[in-house]
Amino acid sequence: MDEIGPGIFHWTAEHPETGGTAHSHLIAEAATVLDPMALEEALELLRDRPPERVAMTNRHHYRQADALVAEFGVPVLCPRPGLHEFEGDERAVEPYDSGDELAPGLTAHVLGAICPDDFVLHARVGHGWLAFADGLIRRESGLGFVSDGLLGDDPAAVKRALYDGLEPLLGLDFDGLLFAHGDPLPSGGHAALSEFVSARD
Repeated sequence: MDEIGPGIFHWTAEHPETGGTAHSHLIAEAATVLDPMALEEALELLRDRPPERVAMTNRHHYRQADALVAEFGVPVLCPRPGLHEFEGDERAVEPYDSGDELAPGLTAHVLGAICPDDFVLHARVGHGWLAFADGLIRRESGLGFVSDGLLGDDPAAVKRALYDGLEPLLGLDFDGLLFAHGDPLPSGGHAALSEFVSARD
């Protein structure tokens, strides 16, 4: 677990269903955990900085939020377009919409190209951060999209829509990037995203 910026914590764990590496974050100033994997190390951190909510960046990122609900009694926030994932489910979630302030200084923005509930959260903490669900990932080679096989029947159209959705985010105040899939970029994020969008096909 690393503090990658003042009050911004990042940790990884193996996802129990996919076997891939899942990335989770705590934004301490907003008392919000993003897309949690409940490592004991993370729970120890959170006991010192009790969260007030869990925020899923899309409907697939409930992950191990149950452990945080049990430990801290917090609500789990889900993008409203993804609520159908939880119909008839024992897991309780509360909806949020694009433009909502989930916590002081934490605002939701829909990206929505991969699926209607794919969101970006803007944390106005320090130099500012954007937290991505699946619409943007980070590999060793840099920013990118998930593989074409995960982009539906027309990957090219989805990529065009993603670029179109990413461009307005450049008007927000941020310099750090957080990813549900990929290591964070603690600084230089605005320049990196601008370069990525500018290089679109």
